[in-house]
Parts: sequence; C-alpha cells; structure tokens
Amino acid sequence: MSSPSVSTPIPTRPLGKTGHAVTLFALGGEGVLRTHGHMAEAVAVIHRALDLGVNYCDTAPAYASSMDYYGAALGDRRSQIFLASKTADRSRDGSLKILDDSLRRLRTDHLDLWQLHDLRSMSELDTIFSARGAIHALTEAREQGRVRFLGLTGHHDPAVLFEAMRRFDFDTMLVALNVADVHRNSFARTVLPDAARRGTGVIGMKVFAAGALVGPGGLCTPAEAMNYVLSLAGVSTVIIGCRTPAEVEANVRAAREFTSLPEV
Repeated sequence: MSSPSVSTPIPTRPLGKTGHAVTLFALGGEGVLRTHGHMAEAVAVIHRALDLGVNYCDTAPAYASSMDYYGAALGDRRSQIFLASKTADRSRDGSLKILDDSLRRLRTDHLDLWQLHDLRSMSELDTIFSARGAIHALTEAREQGRVRFLGLTGHHDPAVLFEAMRRFDFDTMLVALNVADVHRNSFARTVLPDAARRGTGVIGMKVFAAGALVGPGGLCTPAEAMNYVLSLAGVSTVIIGCRTPAEVEANVRAAREFTSLPEV
C-alpha cells in the first residue's frame, strides 16, 4: 500500500467554539511518544504527522518524554498545530508549576488548550473548584495569554464530566469513545448530547482501546474503529498514539477515506 501524499488534505471539523478547524485524525501522546530515550523515533513520528497535515497534537506531563519530544521536534513548525496539554494536579499552585514546566519542555510560550486531566470523582471536582483549586490556575493562565482554551478529560465516569461541565463553561472535552462504549458507562449516550447543547468541542480518545479492539481477534479494523467514533454526533477529531511513521500514514489514510456510518 502506497504512502499518503502530502498534497491531499485531511478533512477537518470545527473544534467547538475555539475557531480551530481540526483534522479528523490528531496525534496523541501515546505510542512512541510515551517513552524515554527514543528521541529520533518520536521526532520522526511528529514530523510525519505534520508533513501530512495533522494540525492537532496532544501531550501531558504523565506521558514520559512526550513533551520533550515535541519541544525538540516543533521549532518553527509550532504555528502549524493546535497544541494541547494537561494538568493532573488539583490545586491552583501545583497546576501553575506544571504549566511553567510544560511550557519549558515544549519550548513554547503558550498552549492552545490546557485540560484538567483524567477526572474521576466528585470529590476531585470539589477540590478543583475550591478557593485554592486548579480551576483558578486555568482561568489565570488564560487571562495571562499562556493558554488559549480550557478543557477537561475523562476515562471512567460520565457523571463526573457532566457535573464538571455544569460548573464551568469548558471549551473542549477529551473523552474515551470506541465501539465498546455503549456497553458500560457510555459517554456517547450521556455527555455527548450535553456537549452538543453547550457547543463544547469533543475530542475522542481510546478509539482502539489500546489495541484490544483492533488487534488479532479484535472486533474491527483500525479504520472501522475510527469511522465509528467520527460518526458519533458532535465528535470533532480522534487522537491516536503512533509508534512509527507508517502508523501515522495509516491513520491519515483512514481519516481521508472516512465515511460516516448510517447509525451509531
């Protein structure tokens, strides 16, 4: 199978109210990016994604050397992408320290999107929205121009994300979505309709369920898994971690050939 050409654009969708037209496939912080000591391989993956027109890149402090790889790779290509990172600290002060370190490692003066990472419980939300909670770090950083937009992420409990969106007008939501979602604590059937009502941009993750859905004996092919999530109402893009430039090319090809499923 031939490699995708650089000249063919990847389809885009609006990312909520951000004004950014995001490519259907976005580069996640997993795969080779969630390693240490693989600078050359990681930079090759990042450059291949940008060469093919991917315009959204995801990272987080939790993802090993991912931020350092991006910092080394982007250089004057920083303006080509919408760069997203996260804070897992629930306090204002701790989150601001994380932001300082993130900007240093990414070698940039701002993030396009800063997200509360992996919200799991209502007690976490109470801490985040307390007088010294992380929500104040997000709003202060936005006022200072060090981040442009604010988001939240979740893998486990849709009710927690639903409540977080009730408490604050987030710009985006990064949420686990795949073909198995409807069978347990479905995000698609709960938070996606609420996000649509609010105009919140939706970014899908865990599309392949860490390979469990698309590996040997899996339920579907990678392209079918991507098509399913991109067919869900309100989803703007999917982030997928890649181990090699060839995996980037396969995901770009699937995004370019995306065909909406009639019923999901």
